[in-house]
Amino acid sequence: MIRDDIKTALVTAMKGGDKETTAAIRLIQSAIKNRDIEARTQAPVADDDALVVEVLQKMVKQRRESIEMYVKGGRNELAEAEAAEVTVIERFLPAQMNEAETKAAIEAIKAELGAAGMKDMGRVMAELKARHASELDMSKASGLVKAALS
Repeated sequence: MIRDDIKTALVTAMKGGDKETTAAIRLIQSAIKNRDIEARTQAPVADDDALVVEVLQKMVKQRRESIEMYVKGGRNELAEAEAAEVTVIERFLPAQMNEAETKAAIEAIKAELGAAGMKDMGRVMAELKARHASELDMSKASGLVKAALS
């Protein structure tokens, strides 16, 4: 499980004296704990790794947006700190599909659903998310789906 990998990495970072990695992993654990608390009021989640991957992807997205804003604002030292956190977070994410694999998955879903135009984009995106959510950056996939359907 991903949670176990995160705990092991925290212990290793603490023993190695790596303060930046330790801080980043503690942020990850905090975000996961917050998501667990939110999930108490909802229906139980069958796949714990899916929940953790969702939290990690959200964290990466937030940090990438922060990096962009810091670079625009001329705060490169803060952008570098965020980039370091992104590399730590991405260690725990499953391997991401490359562009060719993503296009192939989109074409397969498009053929399976009989999608012909932009009116079918919602159906294609929903199916793509259902099958490959943990392996894709959905914002990039959205552009590829739009290109495939137009």
